[in-house]
Amino acid sequence: MGITVKPVQVTEILPWRELYRQEMNCQIVHDSLHAREGWTEPYLIELDGETAGYGSIAVAGPWSGTRTIFEFFVTEKQRSRFFEAFEALKLASCADAIETQTNDVMLTAMLHTWAHDVFSEKIVFEDKLTTAYRVPGAVLRKREPEGDWMLLEVSGEVAGTGGVLYHYNRPYGDIWMEVAEPFRGRGFGTYLVQELKRICREGGSVPCARCNTGNVASRKTLQKAGFVPCAHILCGKL
Repeated sequence: MGITVKPVQVTEILPWRELYRQEMNCQIVHDSLHAREGWTEPYLIELDGETAGYGSIAVAGPWSGTRTIFEFFVTEKQRSRFFEAFEALKLASCADAIETQTNDVMLTAMLHTWAHDVFSEKIVFEDKLTTAYRVPGAVLRKREPEGDWMLLEVSGEVAGTGGVLYHYNRPYGDIWMEVAEPFRGRGFGTYLVQELKRICREGGSVPCARCNTGNVASRKTLQKAGFVPCAHILCGKL
């Protein structure tokens, strides 16, 4: 019966998405895209009449004007036909780009097989080390009593802001921060990331982070606070 690829609703790929999440076992940077109405187009992949997996195309937001494959999954027993399944998805969806994190082994293999003009957009970090930096006079408090943003104050001045985003696949929380210009290069960013990691873990989540590939200052700050690189976000054209 060959390979069939058909457009479906997001609800129809959920069982295979759950298998995909289990196999990834890490922060999935674009996990929330399916929950944003009109941002994705999912496809179900059938091999010889049996559902074998799915693929998803991003078409809105930062991907507006493209048809970017960002998720692709084939069940274990059908992986001998992995390349065939991807080629069928590519043709049926009229995809013109791929974006993947490199710890997604399946889609990364497809990117290196089919894509050109590949570049790294971001570095993804995972938490590996616990640090114990102290900053005399530093106070960390919520920006608003019920808010999620945090303020780092030093001697009564706001030195930085930060927070943890939880719209990724649980239990992962993505840490972000920004240090005000007069306070940069003095260790306040490292301390802020360290404390946001602590808050994240105390809430039962797993801290993670990412930054632009060329942002050397952020990269160094994340590493000093105990994060280590675990993947790149790669983009390529089809």
